[in-house]
Amino acid sequence: MNPLEYYHLFVIATFTFWILGIFLSIKKNWFWASLLGSFVVVVFLGALWISLGRPPLKTLGETRLWYACILPLCGFLVELRWKYKWLTIYCVCMAMLFLVINLFSPEAFDKTLAPALQSIWFIPHVIVYVLGYALLGGSFLVGLHGLYQNLVKKGDFVRTAEIGDHFVWLGLIFISAGLVFGGLWAKEAWGHYWTWDPKETWALISWLVYLIYLHLTYHRKIEPRYKFVVLLVAFSVLLICWFGISYVSAFKPSIHAYN
Repeated sequence: MNPLEYYHLFVIATFTFWILGIFLSIKKNWFWASLLGSFVVVVFLGALWISLGRPPLKTLGETRLWYACILPLCGFLVELRWKYKWLTIYCVCMAMLFLVINLFSPEAFDKTLAPALQSIWFIPHVIVYVLGYALLGGSFLVGLHGLYQNLVKKGDFVRTAEIGDHFVWLGLIFISAGLVFGGLWAKEAWGHYWTWDPKETWALISWLVYLIYLHLTYHRKIEPRYKFVVLLVAFSVLLICWFGISYVSAFKPSIHAYN
């Protein structure tokens, strides 16, 4: 059985649980419904892994599935720790967006695996990057909410900025590991740790942008209210690294453009 043939049913089931969770969040604890939605994503990923005969980590469509799985979980953890229910709702909505993108992009999945991807570094490299992207996606949502707080002059935007800092710290750790694993993978696949390929270059730029953000935060050289704009800009750079390599024609010579 090919689970991709039932992708639309999977999306309907996941959306049902997540939307129910959002509705219940108005008056009561909604974790059971939302977690069931994320569990459906995990089950689908497992079925897809078995069907493809490889980890579903190659294509943009597959990484969007992982992103849709991890991002809501990040929101749940933040809600448990800091009682920020709004972030969970934001994370679930973004996860739903990624599932919809895949719904209208049936070519997003491909069973073949290029020789360069048949490496022991393939799985750890992609997994840590997906985790990092999910966490930094959380910081982006914090930035959006912080700008809204600034606009309406309501809410503790200083505390909101601190949540964004936590996301960036954790996200930077994961993408730093991703850079290291990527270098080891490149050495095995192409004989060089670094070739200034467009993907590598933008990965480095993304890493530097978030490093600069944390540097400015640590030395208190940026006011909390301005952090939100920086978080939005930083995530825009990250999106160029993530999506731009595959969709922008100028990046097509990239050795990382497998799709």
